[in-house]
Amino acid sequence: MDRPVIIGITGGSGSGKSTIAKEIFNRFGGECIATLEMDSYYKDQSHLSFEDRQKTNYDHPDAFDTELLIEHIKMFAEGKAVEKPIYDFEIHNRKSETEPVLPREILIVEGILVLEDERIRDLLDIKIYVDTDADVRFIRRVVRDINERGRTLESVIEQYLGVVRPMHMQFTETTKRYADIIIPEGGHNKVAIDVITANIKQILKL
Repeated sequence: MDRPVIIGITGGSGSGKSTIAKEIFNRFGGECIATLEMDSYYKDQSHLSFEDRQKTNYDHPDAFDTELLIEHIKMFAEGKAVEKPIYDFEIHNRKSETEPVLPREILIVEGILVLEDERIRDLLDIKIYVDTDADVRFIRRVVRDINERGRTLESVIEQYLGVVRPMHMQFTETTKRYADIIIPEGGHNKVAIDVITANIKQILKL
């Protein structure tokens, strides 16, 4: 297999990054696409108590095991399988088991800080920023964190105002300038998805 096409998808929490990834997945089929989510690469926090893990700033670059993510992207580019960490958001820590990710023609790297680190940017063939209004992103985050991550409304609001919003402005919003493609309003932008699909096909020579 030739070197895979590596696509980075970033944007604020709740911007629709996952929807874009799913749309690309649907266009090409699961047999040729693999995904590495940055959320899986939060650092192991077994040395901290649950109370201290709750205090971690999960929107700061220091919260991520970026070295491991970079290593896995490079391995994938070389046609090697990787063991992706599995993160449990209810206990704020990695699980002991991992998830095997097999080599594919396309790799999607998705997360709020995908374009923040120059070393990751240099590994990407296509860099996408999903640009969605803050109020829409906040509502989506509230629904997700309550329904999927066992959070209370009060804790979501407190975290958003105290951490998520300022970190977004400092570390995510500023990476928009590195994007090849900026997609307004997430995965419902059919024209943008068509452009991305055509670009991938050109690289793959389909």
